[in-house]
Amino acid sequence: MVLSIQHLSFPLEDPLLKYLIELIIILCIPLLLNKIKVPHLLGLIIAGALIGPNGFNVLARDSSIVVTGTTGLLYIMFLAGLEIDMGDFKKNKWKSITFSIYTFIVPFVLGLVGGYYILNFSLLTSVLFASLFSSHTLVVYPMVSKLGIAKKLVVNITVGGTMITDVLSLVVLAVVVGMSQGEVGTSFWVKLSLSMLAFSLIVLLGFPIIARWFFKNVEDKISQYIFVVVMIYLASLLAELAGIEAIIGAFFAGLALNRLIPHTSSLMNRVEFVGNAIFIPFFLISVGMLIDFNAFIQSWETLGVASIMLVASIGGKYVAAILTQKTFRFTDDEGRLIFGMSAASAAATLASVMVGYNIILSENELGEPVRLLNEHVLNGSILLILVSCTVSSFVSMASAQKIADADNEETVAGEGNEEENILLAVNYDYTVEKMVNLGLIIKNKSNTDRLFALNIINEDKSESSAKNAEKLLGAAVNMAAAADVKLNPITRHDNDVVTGINNVVKEQNITDLVIALEENKGFSSSFNYNLYNGYLRNKQINVMAYHAVQPISTIKEYTVLIPANAEREAGFFHSLLRVWNIGKHSGAKMNFYANEKTIQILKSIIKKANIEAVFNPVSDWEQAQQAAFNLEQDEGLIVLMAQRGMYSYFSKMQEVPEILNKNLRDNNYLLIYPFSQVDDTVTERRAVSNLDDFADIGKIIGKIFK
Repeated sequence: MVLSIQHLSFPLEDPLLKYLIELIIILCIPLLLNKIKVPHLLGLIIAGALIGPNGFNVLARDSSIVVTGTTGLLYIMFLAGLEIDMGDFKKNKWKSITFSIYTFIVPFVLGLVGGYYILNFSLLTSVLFASLFSSHTLVVYPMVSKLGIAKKLVVNITVGGTMITDVLSLVVLAVVVGMSQGEVGTSFWVKLSLSMLAFSLIVLLGFPIIARWFFKNVEDKISQYIFVVVMIYLASLLAELAGIEAIIGAFFAGLALNRLIPHTSSLMNRVEFVGNAIFIPFFLISVGMLIDFNAFIQSWETLGVASIMLVASIGGKYVAAILTQKTFRFTDDEGRLIFGMSAASAAATLASVMVGYNIILSENELGEPVRLLNEHVLNGSILLILVSCTVSSFVSMASAQKIADADNEETVAGEGNEEENILLAVNYDYTVEKMVNLGLIIKNKSNTDRLFALNIINEDKSESSAKNAEKLLGAAVNMAAAADVKLNPITRHDNDVVTGINNVVKEQNITDLVIALEENKGFSSSFNYNLYNGYLRNKQINVMAYHAVQPISTIKEYTVLIPANAEREAGFFHSLLRVWNIGKHSGAKMNFYANEKTIQILKSIIKKANIEAVFNPVSDWEQAQQAAFNLEQDEGLIVLMAQRGMYSYFSKMQEVPEILNKNLRDNNYLLIYPFSQVDDTVTERRAVSNLDDFADIGKIIGKIFK
């Protein structure tokens, strides 16, 4: 296509120019605003207003803008559902419900009073007008998530409350629209209830089944990402068919795929990267294009309506946040974060306004249409979007930064990063991806460069080769890089695999060694020999034997067997941290089987650990072992093992490998051998690293070794 002068007429029509200008805005605005500490979200909205049809008319808000902007909005809601900690959400669901009641009712009452008594709207119009202020849009969620506090309780209940308030607001919209058209009756309520129930069941129950099958059978990374986008749009479409807004469908899609996309996985990194880089900025620009500053200059009535809307919405959200803070005794910063995240009005508000504006009730004496919501409310909503997003951005980022800084100060030794060096012994190409994914799951979040992959070369024994090592390690490095983690490849020539691995363990100060079992062989005689006469001779490291028949992200729950006296082992808490990370990062449910004493310790720990866990006291090992025989498809097993001479060792533990070979060939399982010796303060500190993950760990250890 040849560029000519006609392409420079405004608004621009050349697609290359249009997207170039938008991409330049997306590139430059964050770079400029970061220097002056202004949230780039606000800059993108203002930029959209300047280049939009109500500004300098550089770009029209056409279908291409609407489509990409809509995708960005759906992406925001999807990420909110995807990143919500389901274990913590279930544990604190009543807090989310309480917050949603506050944040729905207070703005609703203020809006109803303002609309009915001050603006003299009809009761029906006043109800719809009031519902505009009850909903909110999580436009600042991506920025809050980047600060690493997405799993904080206040963020969790705000996200959960958003789902409830948006659904309630959109139900009010559906009812008011039905009443304005004379359609509300028993059949209306039955139809709405059944359609919402059917939608919820299809998405929350059907989508996980489809996704688990897809991820188990399709390994292509591009196809996996496209599948995720398809699920977002499909859920959004189903929501619209059910009579609710598409954003609720996107949120439910995030909830449905929550446990199948681990937060530390490469797929999660791709989903977040594309959304934050392209779709979400396009949405913010498209919102800015709706702003018409002239409307406020030309009409004092519009300013009056807008003022009432601002007070009802922002004032109501502030009161609701304070009530939530006082009810659950949150800090001032946490209360301000709740207010900041819930203050922004955009998606649901705009959707409701547009629906109400397009409903014509009658005509006046001049033959002009009388709308359910007039043009003053429409223009006032645009100002509300601008002001609320501005307030939301500044308040959220200021409070979120303080919370993140406080967390960093409380984190001991950088969340254990300096103590953690994980070594993956890779030898077969079909185990590389499974090993890397396990490494990404078990590592601490702050550990981004202490993951190692090793391949031993002994050409005399035909154990790998330089070419094979380059292939395996290259694949491992690329997989880790996709999750923004640096994996350090190590190629070593040695007499045999065991000697080579043991030497690297000493040279790199390894804390955790992961070795993979061959899928069809399991615990072979040669593997057992290398394990017990080689790897486990390293008394100061965690050794993990991993058997994987399916992707770790597709495991719904784990049975975790812990022998009696395991808590007395030097490496118990270090090993337990790996189990906790699997549950925390994958979202899988953990079913613990241990004696009563160990169960009490685990319950003390879970007070601060955000995982979904069930504790099953057992009186003997046979009873715990029986639970492992009842594993179903998509369930895994984790066993804390011990060597001869350790506190938790008993003779029947030697039978575990043989039992696994016979009964669990078709399931994932992980055997963890905790380290048994400490020889200096650095190594000893490894046993109690990551204090943030274990509540009152000092008291627990004191009781154990008293």
